[in-house]
Amino acid sequence: MSSALVNWDPDGVEEWERVAPADSAVLMHSLRGFIDAGKTGALVAGQVVEASDPVRLATFDIDQLLDYRSRRPEMTFSVNEFTDYDEPHLQVDIVRDLEDTPFLFLHGFEPDIRWEAYIAAVREIVDRTHVGLTLGAHGIPMAAPHTRPLGVTVHGTPQELLPDAASFFGTAAVPASAQNLLEYRFGQWGLAAINVAVHVPHYLAQSSYPQAAKRAIRAIEDISGLLLDTDGLEDEAARAEEEIARQSGESEEVQALVTALEEQYDAFMERREDGIESAGPLPSAEELGAEFERFLQQQRGDTPPGA
Repeated sequence: MSSALVNWDPDGVEEWERVAPADSAVLMHSLRGFIDAGKTGALVAGQVVEASDPVRLATFDIDQLLDYRSRRPEMTFSVNEFTDYDEPHLQVDIVRDLEDTPFLFLHGFEPDIRWEAYIAAVREIVDRTHVGLTLGAHGIPMAAPHTRPLGVTVHGTPQELLPDAASFFGTAAVPASAQNLLEYRFGQWGLAAINVAVHVPHYLAQSSYPQAAKRAIRAIEDISGLLLDTDGLEDEAARAEEEIARQSGESEEVQALVTALEEQYDAFMERREDGIESAGPLPSAEELGAEFERFLQQQRGDTPPGA
């Protein structure tokens, strides 16, 4: 089933056979389409690709996996003709970290259909390339202020690969994604699959937030042992910080909301440090974020943070 979805590049296969780590390799992944607050996964993906010289290893037949009617790619129309097309893709590249360690990177559009076939195809790639760890990153919206350290939830299997840190979450039903289903299936098959979810302030969820990408990269490094370049994110993070400060400084209402988030965040963290069982995760976005969301909507004429 899976082989019909994947086209192997002969030159890429030869390159991987030449440079593949002696023990097990890492496969990172970041897909467009799944929830990604702050564009965390997309920024990580851009950083990984731009900091390396990718060599194509394999390409998925995206036509078998994408529902074009529900998620239409963008086309650019100029004057009297179409001049560009955001062509859907899903591919695996060979990339390197700062220490010249090769690893694999799966990126492109999240499949809309045939998830099981897609996951079987990824397993085929993992088996053929002797990958020992599959690792992804994305952002999730959280009712937390941008003035406090970014939290992160690391989940997956096996449990011994996860950091020894208390979780912000209990048990909850959430919509499935190809990324999370891959983690689940790999766990059933005894394969190591980990995902890093950075807690992005909910009022920045629709903006590009490079700080979250930097936090994700640190977590990826801790788990994988890779050393990734973040230089390309530094200037973007500084610009985002300036824009957030500008928008916050122009509204006393916004300042009050951020202060309320800070107080509730600090109280929550204090309870955890004191060993007191919290009733649940941080306050919901609905409770404190409605006014801030309306504020940001009013700013649509301005440049959003990190854009």
